[in-house]
Amino acid sequence: MPNEPDNAVHPLSRAEWRAWLEQNHTRPEGVWLVSYKKATGKPRVEYDEAVEEALCFGWIDSKGNKLDEERSLLWFSPRKPKTGWSKPNKERVERLIAAGLIAPAGLAKIEAAKQDGSWNALDAVEALEIPPDLASALAGYSQAQQNFEAFPRSAKRGILEWIVNAKRPETRAKRIEETARLAQDNIRANQWRQ
Repeated sequence: MPNEPDNAVHPLSRAEWRAWLEQNHTRPEGVWLVSYKKATGKPRVEYDEAVEEALCFGWIDSKGNKLDEERSLLWFSPRKPKTGWSKPNKERVERLIAAGLIAPAGLAKIEAAKQDGSWNALDAVEALEIPPDLASALAGYSQAQQNFEAFPRSAKRGILEWIVNAKRPETRAKRIEETARLAQDNIRANQWRQ
């Protein structure tokens, strides 16, 4: 089997993942969660379970990778300040609070997000609202707006989040221009390409 990353954990159940988070959620660096693929029939932490437990302690998932034919990796790390909350994660948090599962660390991240505005930062993205500066850029090309509107919902959402998450105005402007220019040729911006 291929070598696992040094910073990997391999809980075989939701309870083991929660126990690890209880002991380690204050560490500043993230970890790779190693999980068996469903088809193996081996004990594993389901994706939704892993994300829910991470949210309970103020952590978030991001990139995933294949480790080998039987196992995958998913990166989890402490949520950074002022990062937007997706609608699915806000819904998960509501259920977890109602069930009494959110730890104080998770509640602190939620309250901080509500205070700094990041709790609602992605609401317009989730609604697929086109910001005025992007609308103006799309209008500057003959086919860009029509092509952009025809993109799948998931692609539009990803592009809009990429634009909204720009830290500097120059970065936002560059991303908007790239989005409009590529949309003109029916190409989606911020997409992984080989």
